[in-house]
Amino acid sequence: MSVQLISPPSLMQPVPYHHVAIATGARQVHVAGQVARDKDGSPVAPGDLAGQVAQVLRNTAVGLGAAGAGFSDVVRLTFYVTQWSPDRIEAFMAGVAQVSEELGLPNPLPPASLIGVAYLFEPDVLVELEAVAVLD
Repeated sequence: MSVQLISPPSLMQPVPYHHVAIATGARQVHVAGQVARDKDGSPVAPGDLAGQVAQVLRNTAVGLGAAGAGFSDVVRLTFYVTQWSPDRIEAFMAGVAQVSEELGLPNPLPPASLIGVAYLFEPDVLVELEAVAVLD
């Protein structure tokens, strides 16, 4: 196993992600920010945070898969969400739950950050996701 995910008991518990990833391997996979667009560039789930979170996770899975990786190889996820406020966490987590089984997402997730931003590159884009994975 090239990635070990841990959450030391002296750090905040419970959280929907692990606090630490330990990885060994020679190949790193960096997936650029994925947004809720289909392969033709058409918006998916406009105005729906949960739907967009699900789609960015699907798109990230495609990027990882192209490199021979999957979410079990991920050591870091960085989510950027427009107009973030704590009351949006339920919709955000609903999007994760929507595709958790479909994509084989680890539970808890790998180390992750959720960063609130004013806006992303287009007005319809509510969330963007970057991922880093390590392969042997």
